[in-house]
Amino acid sequence: MSHLHHDKKILNRVKRLQGQLNAVEQSLLQPDAECIAVLQQAAAIKGAVNGLMNELVEMHLRHHVLGGQVNIDEAELAEFMKLLKRYA
Repeated sequence: MSHLHHDKKILNRVKRLQGQLNAVEQSLLQPDAECIAVLQQAAAIKGAVNGLMNELVEMHLRHHVLGGQVNIDEAELAEFMKLLKRYA
């Protein structure tokens, strides 16, 4: 996926994930950290990773599987991504 280094959206997602992970690390270093707060942070990270995975899968489909085809059925692709998100 050499085209990814040009994608600011993907890079921003990764940077947000790094920030979220750092926040969890800092929470774990606090002796008075609330378990629920840490769990909420972890759940947010899980959602962010899932979002990143979905973006990467769609980009892979568009650039490598479909090969930049002009006549992509966008509705069919959207339906496939919806199905993938449900089970991934």
